[in-house]
Amino acid sequence: MNGSRITGLIVLALVWCWLVWALLLRGGGFTGKNVFLIVASGIIIFVPLWKKYFRKDGK
Repeated sequence: MNGSRITGLIVLALVWCWLVWALLLRGGGFTGKNVFLIVASGIIIFVPLWKKYFRKDGK
């Protein structure tokens, strides 16, 4: 993995963390709905990237 991909993933993770912080700050704190939104958005964003760049499947 080259440097530009690592930088892109770091920027994406920082933006996601900033949005999670904003959701918790403005959305009423830790509620069931907010926790679900955080987990679901993390899965939607990071699982495909994990499968594409980090999984060792022998290809």
